[in-house]
Amino acid sequence: MNPLSRRTMLKGLAATPAAGMVAGLAAGAGTATLIGAPRIARAAEFDFKYGNNLPLTHPLNVRSHEAAERIRRETNGRVDIQIFPNNQLGGDTDMLSQVRSGGITFFTPSALVIATLVPVAAINAVGFAFADYGQVWSAMDGKLGEHVRGAISKVGLHAFEKMWDNGFRQMTSGAKPIQTAADMDGLKIRVPVSPLSIAMFKSLSAAPASLQFSEVYSSLQTRIVDAQENPLPIIQVAKLYEVQKYCALSNHIWDGFWFIANGRAWRGLPPDLQKIVSTAINDAGVQQREDIKALNQSVQADLQSKGLTFNQPSPDSFRAKLRDSGFYGEWKGRFGDEAWALLEGAVGKLA
Repeated sequence: MNPLSRRTMLKGLAATPAAGMVAGLAAGAGTATLIGAPRIARAAEFDFKYGNNLPLTHPLNVRSHEAAERIRRETNGRVDIQIFPNNQLGGDTDMLSQVRSGGITFFTPSALVIATLVPVAAINAVGFAFADYGQVWSAMDGKLGEHVRGAISKVGLHAFEKMWDNGFRQMTSGAKPIQTAADMDGLKIRVPVSPLSIAMFKSLSAAPASLQFSEVYSSLQTRIVDAQENPLPIIQVAKLYEVQKYCALSNHIWDGFWFIANGRAWRGLPPDLQKIVSTAINDAGVQQREDIKALNQSVQADLQSKGLTFNQPSPDSFRAKLRDSGFYGEWKGRFGDEAWALLEGAVGKLA
């Protein structure tokens, strides 16, 4: 594939933080052909719209469709949720505005998207905070998640208790494997346009470059940059294994989706229906987490078969570097002492 056609194929993959899992998942999950399709008119007492930016075959949409069917069944048709996937209702900014105004009832922004409205929501993306999924779910299903949900409620939105998974980001490189923070010194690495990401890599003494995702392959091929970071499915679908030799399972940033609802619409549901909807959505979120975990395992095996060499660096040297550079201290101040204490309660001392 020539660089132009590659750029055409990949254009827009990094347009939103949520796009990190999209393309690689499209081929790996089941189908949900009814999602977003016109329905026969029915007399639902509560007729809701749910918008998201992911393809039909993404596990988020597969599980959301199952949840909607369960809700329709268990409420005897009183609650009907129609799903509009793949940015049918607009981009992330548009849908965030619509769910606040009541134009749509449900939306699943990534934490980094909703952080534009609720800054503390980005706390899960602090560099090298989470070593593994055990720590992620301990924090986000626990007191830290409760704290963020409280902040979300203050802007007129209701966030369900279980976050959905958008995956860990991993680092690939061409010249040598990344094993400790010392390997980041002077490393030219492509990063998305995210203040938190850029600040983290600068604090690690790397040389981050914010490039459009469509330019990543050619930039690695021509050595404009030496490394990049993305979830494994994106590394797979973009064929970055052709221009990179090593992959460090660094888990340096984790991002997830908050399943949110318009606050007025949510409060308008009777308590018995709220319980049914919450249970179905939360159960589906837990199942989606397992889908993503299984997918990542299969993608890693495929990438290894294509010649990418994996290693799993300890987060200790990276955390020490970020601590010494003042990164953690700065972002502790931005997120606030309370939120930071809850994060450290799940992952250990950072700042």
